[in-house]
Amino acid sequence: MEDPRDIIVRPVVSEKSYALSETGVYIFVVPSQANKVEIRRSVEKVFDVKVVKVNTLNRPGKRKRNRNKPTYGKRPDTKRAFVTLATGQSIPLFETS
Repeated sequence: MEDPRDIIVRPVVSEKSYALSETGVYIFVVPSQANKVEIRRSVEKVFDVKVVKVNTLNRPGKRKRNRNKPTYGKRPDTKRAFVTLATGQSIPLFETS
């Protein structure tokens, strides 16, 4: 993956992610084959910030029952990256005004 915008799929918008953003930790959905070094470089290049730490989390998709048929489906697996920024830095995407 050459383009850094290919690695950051989307930010996670939830109560937990907003609470963590106040402490300098931001959560992004990333492709399952992306590693921590690629994620660090992408966030630093796209948002022009200094990344201190990257933690990743593989989340398996839930098994969901179909309404009309007695069959089951599965939601897709996702990978999330918890990106910790240097003190005093923030990503304006998450700022509320």
